Amino acid sequence: MILCVNPKKVKVKMKKYIHSVLVIFPTPDIERTSEFYESVMGFRAVKYLDVKEQHICLYRDDTEIVLTKASTDKVYPNRELYGYGEDAYFITDEQEILLKEFTEKGAKIVCELRLTDYNNREFTVEDIDGRWIVFGIKENK
Repeated sequence: MILCVNPKKVKVKMKKYIHSVLVIFPTPDIERTSEFYESVMGFRAVKYLDVKEQHICLYRDDTEIVLTKASTDKVYPNRELYGYGEDAYFITDEQEILLKEFTEKGAKIVCELRLTDYNNREFTVEDIDGRWIVFGIKENK
């Protein structure tokens, strides 16, 4: 149960129905993309390549990314499709540790650690397919 505040400022206990979220990334070469997430981002891969819908599940801590085989030769990140935006946002309060780890492993950092004007402390990595992946958290919730 979590506590929520309604408009009348009365605390109400609400049952938690959603436990987590995972990200699905279509990609032309799931093995190449998986190798990047394993070697640079520290994910563990479980490959399902002998099934009808080939995919690779990537795990790190309590997060999961599913790589699926795209029918295109290119990934189209949100900023290209819609003019702005990132492709995934991972919540963490260990930004400095992750930034150091990813930088040491050769990750392309496209936005250094910063506090945004909407009060998120975050940094952004570009993955091997051109997606922008953000690691951050809201400050002073």
